[in-house]
Amino acid sequence: MRDVIIIGSGPAAWTAAIYTARASLNPVVVASQVEVGGELMNTTDVENFPGFPEGIMGPDLMAKMQQQAERFGTEVLYDDATELDLAGAVKKVTLGSGDVLEARSVIYATGSAYRKLGLPREDELSGHGISWCATCDGFFFRDKEIAVVGGGDSAMEEATFLTKFASKVYIVHRRDEFRASKIMQKRALANEKIEVIWNSEVAEIQGQSGLTGVVLADTVTGEKRELALDGMFIAIGNDPRTHLVHDKLDLTIDGTIAVDGRSSRTSLPGVFAAGDVIDPTYRQAVTAAGTGTVAALDAEHFLAALDDNEPALAAV
Repeated sequence: MRDVIIIGSGPAAWTAAIYTARASLNPVVVASQVEVGGELMNTTDVENFPGFPEGIMGPDLMAKMQQQAERFGTEVLYDDATELDLAGAVKKVTLGSGDVLEARSVIYATGSAYRKLGLPREDELSGHGISWCATCDGFFFRDKEIAVVGGGDSAMEEATFLTKFASKVYIVHRRDEFRASKIMQKRALANEKIEVIWNSEVAEIQGQSGLTGVVLADTVTGEKRELALDGMFIAIGNDPRTHLVHDKLDLTIDGTIAVDGRSSRTSLPGVFAAGDVIDPTYRQAVTAAGTGTVAALDAEHFLAALDDNEPALAAV
């Protein structure tokens, strides 16, 4: 019987592992066998994570977090959680290998996945002209011409933010009106650096070692044209990875896991959540790491209450 199982391998998961390991809870991290490190594995330079004044590559940051967690005794399993039994006092996590792990608590930190356009070379050029995070990568496009794909609040916010750096920002939207709130639309449309390309969708990505442009298709006429670009930000939404806890944990209207206030406590005692899986708004590495800390401390307090034979306190 383990004290804590951590599911995930992004900033929230590794931070939770560091804290629980230092608390002598001997955590095991189910890190996946195909998506180790989360979305930061697709990011090149990370310049806004505290402690790295010269910046750090996304994969290097994740590797350092893992090394720090392992330094304190964290066990890492490169396998995928396929089924969860969280309702009882003993939590069970079934792995792809068929093995079943048991623990007194679980920290769920599987993150979220950005929605993609589904075009050839989209993944290949991620971090080389294609991005899903303006606050992460906008700085690299100073005085460049870029496009934002989308029509919701996120797209408007990304486009407006990117005007701080880029010389020109196109908003490519497949309809003739935005889904975004009126105030977000007004702010974006009033910016002289922003130009909207209506009734258009990206049909092809151009560039070899880096993005050089796209082919746009008119959604009304089907006519195609090329648009030269230095960068493209895809803002068509993201989905928290909650498929394993549907019908097991309470979710919010945003599809994220519901937690109690500023804590990491979910609707089941002994089950905690952290990172993008509880955050529909900020989705930054540093905020995810912060919630990983919260989850670790909440799990530690829960287990201490169990050891002190205080089930009422443990259930809070």
